[in-house]
Amino acid sequence: MSPPVSPVVSTEALPASADVVVIGGGIIGVSAAWHLARAGVSVALCEKGVIAGEQSSRNWGYCRQQGRDPGEIPLIIESMRQWREMHQALGEDVGFRQTGVHYAAANEAGMKRFEDFMPHARAHGLDTRLLSASEINAALPSPTRTWAGGLITPSDGRAEPALAAPAIARAAMRAGASVLTGCAVRGLERTGGKISAVVTERGSIRTSAVLLSGGAWSSLFARSLGVRLPQLTVRSTVMRTHGGPELTEGGLWTPKFAIRKRLDGGYTIAHGGMSTADITLDSFRFFTDFLPILKDEWKTIRLRIGRKFLDSLSQRGHWALDEPTAFEAMRVLDPTPHASTLAWAWNDLVKSYPAFAGVRIAERWAGYIDTTPDAVPVIDEAAGVPGFFIASGFSGHGFGIGPGAGRLAAELIRSETPCVDPAPFRLRRLAR
Repeated sequence: MSPPVSPVVSTEALPASADVVVIGGGIIGVSAAWHLARAGVSVALCEKGVIAGEQSSRNWGYCRQQGRDPGEIPLIIESMRQWREMHQALGEDVGFRQTGVHYAAANEAGMKRFEDFMPHARAHGLDTRLLSASEINAALPSPTRTWAGGLITPSDGRAEPALAAPAIARAAMRAGASVLTGCAVRGLERTGGKISAVVTERGSIRTSAVLLSGGAWSSLFARSLGVRLPQLTVRSTVMRTHGGPELTEGGLWTPKFAIRKRLDGGYTIAHGGMSTADITLDSFRFFTDFLPILKDEWKTIRLRIGRKFLDSLSQRGHWALDEPTAFEAMRVLDPTPHASTLAWAWNDLVKSYPAFAGVRIAERWAGYIDTTPDAVPVIDEAAGVPGFFIASGFSGHGFGIGPGAGRLAAELIRSETPCVDPAPFRLRRLAR
């Protein structure tokens, strides 16, 4: 089952107009809405299901700068600034704790990857440091396992996915935003080539600017407008425990398991690298885009063909705006957890830290991660559709970077000087 999410009470009335309409109520969308509303912009956020119902509440909860693509580092630095101020800014505790996140290497090849990140960390002034074998084994002692070394950024931390996006959504509403749940967007109306309205299942909202932050749904919506967004989804499986031994106050990532301390005293646990890719028609549509990363990561991706492939056969790329759409047929993506992936992670965790052997599992869930061919998000205005902006494809890095991404998207929409260089996030970099 999916993790319980802090509820957000929907705005009752559909506004007749808004300066900006945000599509999608994950952490990117609510953060953008919050930044826009605080700047005095009238904004309506439309979510087909519930706020943070999909990957924004199903992720690991890491807020990390280390291990990032170099192009993302300035944006995650901005996000970390916001995370540290979040409790005061929102008036709610979203569970952020500056604890650091340990990365542990099983061998010298793993250490080499950590060493390769250090020039980027130094260039951006991060407090990242390599840990020798003796340092990481002293910090995370195991009676059965010896790590080859590690990596830590003390200014990194953790937060609670089930709390964060809903709290930001409520803050956006207090700042004047309309947040409409159970309100799927079917498409856009254009006049003279420019956006004039967003058509929802409940009626139309006049607007001239739209932000698509639909996560796993973004590519389908963009395609209906003639915009090519090469994006696929991978299924990540996660579980949480009732309590657990005192191992870390933050997170620990290893190639075979990843854990994160929770506010309730338990741990969120997942496999450190394994995920499942459900084959769909998009897998063939974007095959050449994703072939390089598939060649590099084939050992960590399980390809699966099943119900999702059959569903994609009947999924239309275009539809009339006066009829129900795929977005209404599936309010919340709630995929089945992959039991063997969790078993592998759990067995390796217990092997490394036997004190977990008696810990009870509270629940298991899965979510779909929106990925791009280079694992870097798109935050950009789509060419050919003036006023149509995209913030999607966060490739499993979206929770921690969400507040900064929301701010950047809001600044691009308002034609303000952006907080970071947006060049790494341009859509055109993914053009074939």
